Amino acid sequence: MNSQAADAAPIRLGTRRSHLAMTQSTWVAEQLRAHGHAVEIVEITTEGDVNRASLAQMGGTGVFAAAIRRALLDGEVDMAVHSLKDLPVAPEPGLVIAGIPVREDPRDTLIARDGLTLGELPAGAVVGTGSPRRAAQLQALGLGFEIRDIRGNIDTRMGYVTSGELDGVILARAGLARVERTDAISETIDPLQMLPAPGQGALGLECREGDARVIAALAELDDADTRAAVTAERAVLGALEAGCAAPVGALAEIVEETDGSLEISLRAFVGAPDGSFELRRSDVGSYDNPAAVGEALARTLLDDGAGAVIPPREAPNPTTSTKEAGA
Repeated sequence: MNSQAADAAPIRLGTRRSHLAMTQSTWVAEQLRAHGHAVEIVEITTEGDVNRASLAQMGGTGVFAAAIRRALLDGEVDMAVHSLKDLPVAPEPGLVIAGIPVREDPRDTLIARDGLTLGELPAGAVVGTGSPRRAAQLQALGLGFEIRDIRGNIDTRMGYVTSGELDGVILARAGLARVERTDAISETIDPLQMLPAPGQGALGLECREGDARVIAALAELDDADTRAAVTAERAVLGALEAGCAAPVGALAEIVEETDGSLEISLRAFVGAPDGSFELRRSDVGSYDNPAAVGEALARTLLDDGAGAVIPPREAPNPTTSTKEAGA
C-alpha cells in the first residue's frame, strides 16, 4: 500500500444514487482502495433522476452526466464514474478521462417472457428500449416487432416483462453483470445482429485536468486495450457529429497479427429507428492511432449516406446536458 496516498485527503467520488451507478462507483472505489487510496462516495441527484420526460425531450444521454460534471468543476467532488456509452463524445473543458478500466462484455441482451429469443418471439411482439440505436437494429432484423419507448432503471425495465406489459426488453449485458442479474437474460445478442453503443460496457473515470494527484490515481486503473477500443468507437460518433443517443452502433476488437503487432478491427452501424435505412461498414487500422481508425470508418459511412439519418449532436453543457447508465 502507498502510505503517502493513504494519508492524503480522501478522493471524493461523485455518483448517482441508482443501484447500477452505486454498484459501478463502489467497484471503482474498491479498486482505488486496493491501490492504497482513501475514497469517499458522494451521492448526487441528476435531472435524469427526477424528470420523467423522455430522454429525447431532455436532450439525450448527456443528462445524467451533467450534474456530476458540474459538481466536479465546482470542486464539490474529485472524480466521477461514467458509463462511457452515455457520455457525450465532445470533451468537457476542464475535465479529463484519466482512467478506463478493463471492459465488461459490451453486447446487448434480450430479457423476454418465457425465456424466448429474438427468433422465437412472434411477429407483433412488443419490445421495449429507450435507445434509437437498438430500435433501428431491431427493425432492421425484419421480425415484425412493435418497438415501445421506455425509461427507468434495470429493475423497472425488467418489470415491464414480468408484469406482462411488454414481451421483451433490450438491456446491456454489462449493466446486468454488474448488478448480478445475468440469470434473467433470455439471449445475449450477437453483434452481427445488433452492434452495441460506442463505449458500451466500459467505464470512464473523469476528474479535473489539473488535479495531478487524482489523475495519477485513476491512471493506475487504466487498461490500454480497452482505451484503444473505445477511443476508436467514440471517434466514429465524433466524426459523424452524432450524439450518444444517435442510432449508431460500433464495436472495436484488438487483433494480434502473425508478426505480433496489434491492429484494431472496427465495425459500425447507422440506421433509422423505423428500419427504413440500414448501413453497416467495417475497417481495420493501427492500434497506435485508434481515433484515426474511427474517423476513417465514419468517413466511409458518410460517403455511403449515413448523414441522412443522424440527428445533430447535443451541445456539451454541464448545466443542461442523458439515459439509465449502463442499461
